[in-house]
Amino acid sequence: MTCCIAAFGLISSFGGLAFPDSTIPWKEADAGLLVAEFEYVFNNDPYAITVVKIDPGQYSFKLLCATQYGKQPYTTKEWAVNHQMLAAVNAGMFQENGMTSVGFMKNFDHLNNPRLSKANTVLAFNPVDENIPEVQIVDRECQNFNDLRQKYQSFVQSIRMISCDRQNVWSRQDSKWSTLALGMDTQGNILFLFSRTPNSVHDFIEILMALPLSLKSAMYLEGGPQASLYLSTPKMTLQRDGAWGNLEDNSLQFSLPVPNVIGIYRKPRAKT
Repeated sequence: MTCCIAAFGLISSFGGLAFPDSTIPWKEADAGLLVAEFEYVFNNDPYAITVVKIDPGQYSFKLLCATQYGKQPYTTKEWAVNHQMLAAVNAGMFQENGMTSVGFMKNFDHLNNPRLSKANTVLAFNPVDENIPEVQIVDRECQNFNDLRQKYQSFVQSIRMISCDRQNVWSRQDSKWSTLALGMDTQGNILFLFSRTPNSVHDFIEILMALPLSLKSAMYLEGGPQASLYLSTPKMTLQRDGAWGNLEDNSLQFSLPVPNVIGIYRKPRAKT
């Protein structure tokens, strides 16, 4: 296996090596909201990944479901613009009805899907009090979700990518597609992780674990054309949309509407 990485011109070889966070040339989209773009070679194939790092101390997370807002899906950009959010990603896979999440999804009193599936990770946010983290990825194999379920008001369940002991838990596969994931680092920051370059999810996880992100946990959100990320601040705007198979064979040049998104907006700043 050969692997190397470029981040805004910085080239580093990696493979089980630890890199300090300072080696990443983050670009500030806003205070506490950082973006990094990586180019890398994995098994002799070139790839690219976009990482958005969010400080939960400065940003609140919001779940928007079409089942709660007029039963009309929108692109991630449209969701963000319509609800005045700085960034948005689609909140996981959905069922054939085009509305319902494949896993447990709840937003305060609204239930998009009341059924807890076998998937082992749940994003929990909007806590009921200040004594618990504002947002976390709950791993059902090493945490008591039944207890934590009483302490948060918004949940998005999806497939685990990294185990509690930081192992890649996704089986090897031949199929390749663009991938969107959500991660949490050891400092408690939330990461939106997007690769437009189609690759297997197993290899995508290997790359994520090798990147200098201090990644603690990660959960799969979506793959293929529905995988999408949008961010817009006064300093920068970026939009990433996924694809199936080879990018050269993909003619999709527009964003697809999705029924559920996770977005962020800035918390009110303290007056000085």
